[in-house]
Amino acid sequence: MKSTAPVFRTTYCIVVSFTLSLWYIDCAIAVQPEAKVQANGSLQHEVAETVARGARWLAAQQNETGAWSDPRNPAITALSLLSLLRAQVTESINATPNIQKGFSFLRTHVKPDGGIYAEGLSNYNTAIALLAFLQLGDPQDASIIRHAKDFLIRQQADQMVRPELNGGIGYGPTGVSPKRQHPDLDNTMISLEALRAFELAETTKENTSKSSRLDWAAAIAFVSRCQNLSATNPQEWVSESPSERGGFVYYPGFSNAGELEEKGGRKALRSSGSMSYAGLLSFIYADVSKQDQRIQAALGWLQNNFTLEENPGLGKQGLYYYYHLMAKALVASETQTFEAAGKSHDWARELAIELINRQDASGFWLNDTGRWMEKDAALVTSYGLLTLELIRPRL
Repeated sequence: MKSTAPVFRTTYCIVVSFTLSLWYIDCAIAVQPEAKVQANGSLQHEVAETVARGARWLAAQQNETGAWSDPRNPAITALSLLSLLRAQVTESINATPNIQKGFSFLRTHVKPDGGIYAEGLSNYNTAIALLAFLQLGDPQDASIIRHAKDFLIRQQADQMVRPELNGGIGYGPTGVSPKRQHPDLDNTMISLEALRAFELAETTKENTSKSSRLDWAAAIAFVSRCQNLSATNPQEWVSESPSERGGFVYYPGFSNAGELEEKGGRKALRSSGSMSYAGLLSFIYADVSKQDQRIQAALGWLQNNFTLEENPGLGKQGLYYYYHLMAKALVASETQTFEAAGKSHDWARELAIELINRQDASGFWLNDTGRWMEKDAALVTSYGLLTLELIRPRL
């Protein structure tokens, strides 16, 4: 698909290409005003210490197989590897053996179909693992990377009984319940990120003309059908309430944030914070213009619902994942501040302070609400480290 308006292309060096090498940090610093960097030098130092402490803790949690946490979910190992590779403290924590063992573990989960998974959640695990392999950039993994990309593309739905689901990507068909065999916004977003990173990496230049590609137009259409925006999404569940305008749900017809009753007893779906950032990111990865009303509406909802106290619509559920998506989306959209409730928020500074305050003295982060595995300290600590690495250049 041709780019509709590649206004976000320059931000890929910060958000997508940073999955390829650590130079994204230098790129991000280059666009920051020098005075602002100097003014927040103390906070930058605190963030650096927080990241180093978290990275040391995370490196120590790797088990003898090379995995972190549950080996049935190699995505957790991939996220841990991404965290250590991006933390810029690998020499001080001597993380090289951890990284080597971790990627050896991931390679044992490469399947004949090109996916990288153990039992279930094949798409999610493959997408995260692909990002990790792209970050490492080892030539020996070129075939793994190419086949993982092809696996993700094959997961895009095009013959669903419910046509509004076409264009999206779900958890994958292997070892999961029928409920999870349909597309959702979260899996679509992480797949789009991995596929865009692959395209930018140009790992198969010699086969570029023959390389399979995602139907990006269909993906954009699916993401649009997840948005509470009646102007572009005519589905009956879309809310007419100004408070919901521009936000996103988990997949067309369902929201983890539940329903609300509107005029005449009509049922509409509530938007949630994490899915609204996922929707914004999906549009960015798909090169939708920043001036597009769908992106403007998404930014409007996110500004009106800006908070670090909870994941809007979901309370403490998925809080650290919400932080992670917030950082990725607001860096990518070049959002400097949010005006919410009559107050200007320097979101990056506030988020950095929030994560500093939430870190345990030992170096880990943990959510006391276990939804979406956020009582897994390795997973949550990876989210914390990745989030801080994204926003460090903006402080």
